[in-house]
Amino acid sequence: MIQSIDRAARILNLLRASRRMGISELAAALELPPSTVHGIVKSLQEHRFVAQEPGGSRYVLGPALLRLSSVYLDTVEVRSRAIRRMHDLARATGLATRLGVELFGDVIVIHHDRRPDGSEQMPETGITIPSHASALGKILLAYDDAHADEVLASPLTALTADTVTDPTALRRQFEEVRRSACAEEVEEAVIGECALAAPVLAANGDVVAAIALVAPSEEWPLPPSAAASLRDAARMISRELGALSWPPRGR
Repeated sequence: MIQSIDRAARILNLLRASRRMGISELAAALELPPSTVHGIVKSLQEHRFVAQEPGGSRYVLGPALLRLSSVYLDTVEVRSRAIRRMHDLARATGLATRLGVELFGDVIVIHHDRRPDGSEQMPETGITIPSHASALGKILLAYDDAHADEVLASPLTALTADTVTDPTALRRQFEEVRRSACAEEVEEAVIGECALAAPVLAANGDVVAAIALVAPSEEWPLPPSAAASLRDAARMISRELGALSWPPRGR
């Protein structure tokens, strides 16, 4: 491992988690001299991977990372295959749609189609959600034992009063997910927000992503027609990726 690259990566991860930090805070977290951290941060700043707050002494992630993430998202085959289907799903149901994949134990939203009612909505592409608190994540956990074992081995954070943090209860949910090929979250990540998700398969039959419908809690549960549209979209995206059957076979 190259030490300077490792330290730069750790600085970026610290800024991702804390949003903004000063040199002394970064140095304390990394257990390094402030002068060493300052030199690395200034190098990252020159390449626009970090930026200094206007009029302040703390640092945040920089715009170059956004450009890199956009390139990465555009190279993800599942995203390119899913965009049209997600747009059609949003129009058919009147709901927002999300496409997510696993990233370091969380779910990263690699595409987000906004609710097509013209209301003001925050763009969600690129956000991460803890796997245990999201419908997308429960799909990915249910079909990957190694991923589930890793996530459930650590204490789980409660994001709302309804977040399920008991590993045994979550494993029971995974059994139901595998039976129904659907997972739900009811105000577990965000108060007032619910979601229903279905698996997306690769050509080899593995679950590589999950697609979800997102609804305000006053519109929950979703009507059977919306759930059917979601399953159809997941099936069609999987077919375009080369999957020969859907839903995934039980284990």
